[in-house]
Amino acid sequence: MSKGAIVVGAGPVGLMLAGELRLGGVDVVVYERLPAPSGESRGVGFTRRAAEVFDQRGLLDRYGEVEWAQGHFGGVRIDFDRLRENHFSVRGIPQSRTEELLEEWVTGLGVPILRGHEVTGFTETADGVVVAFEGPDGPGEDTARYLVGCDGARSVVRRLAGIDFPGWDATRGMYMADLVGANIRRRPIGEQVPGGMVMSFNLQDGVDRIVIHDENLRPPEDKSSLRFGEIADAWQRMTGESIHDAEVGWISSFTDTTRQAAEYRRGRVLLVGDATHIHMPAGAQGLSVGVQDAANLGWKLAGVINGWAPEGLLDTYHAERHPVGQNLMRSTRAQTRLYLTGEEMEPLRAVMRELVEIPEVARHLAGQV
Repeated sequence: MSKGAIVVGAGPVGLMLAGELRLGGVDVVVYERLPAPSGESRGVGFTRRAAEVFDQRGLLDRYGEVEWAQGHFGGVRIDFDRLRENHFSVRGIPQSRTEELLEEWVTGLGVPILRGHEVTGFTETADGVVVAFEGPDGPGEDTARYLVGCDGARSVVRRLAGIDFPGWDATRGMYMADLVGANIRRRPIGEQVPGGMVMSFNLQDGVDRIVIHDENLRPPEDKSSLRFGEIADAWQRMTGESIHDAEVGWISSFTDTTRQAAEYRRGRVLLVGDATHIHMPAGAQGLSVGVQDAANLGWKLAGVINGWAPEGLLDTYHAERHPVGQNLMRSTRAQTRLYLTGEEMEPLRAVMRELVEIPEVARHLAGQV
């Protein structure tokens, strides 16, 4: 008997969707290409709305005491204390911690996570999909009613389904490093400096994260060629501080490439999270919107699989979440220009700082994030 759904990708979004489906009574399995969790943490928190989703499932308390943080729009501070609605986000939670908690929750619900299983193809039939994969024991096939790609920006599911991914190519890049024992001054929402922007904050006890935007640097096409030395050189050039002797936990780079899937659903294939939208990281929005995508789709797909909802309900997933993705891309592109453009942008930043003193403007921008 075929499963109700195969979810591809064991990141926060895939795990969230798998849990939602299981709570809806669906026989679901998660396929993950990597043999073990990477331990990497691109995201270090989530927005208030994602926190509410986690709280609805009893997951927020599992984090223990969290740090509720003020926010900004492209580096322009927004005073959440002055707003009637609660917009405080959660800061300082490594994405690896979120994945760990979600995996505990999902496996506790009885969902199998098949690591080291890479999807290589699928065939759609009248009543389901036949999914081909390469696993630790060689090639194999599995069947399900629906296939869901939660497999990130380079989504194999999206490519195999032939779904377009239009958008804008990279114009700038940023560098990231997690350092141990560096004792760096905190710059939690970033600081404009000659030649770019620098950010630094405490990720967890003894670990600092730095982020650098150097107008003269472009991240390499192959991230494996990136070396900490060039990151440390840029940091010293821009701040006057040497971090060359710091213990390095992880380094990475990213760009402002912005794209959105043309379709969130095609037949029995659906896309969620970064498989549908990629952009410059800004305010933990990518992970958070992906979690909300999963919450939107989970009950609908469960209803269709269990027969108490018409298949047409799945079309509302695209209808409701695609505009959110469009808004997300507009917001992050605007923030990127406001945040990372040089001194010539300072007059606009000054105007924005005046505007956010107006409660209605502050509430609108906080809601965008």
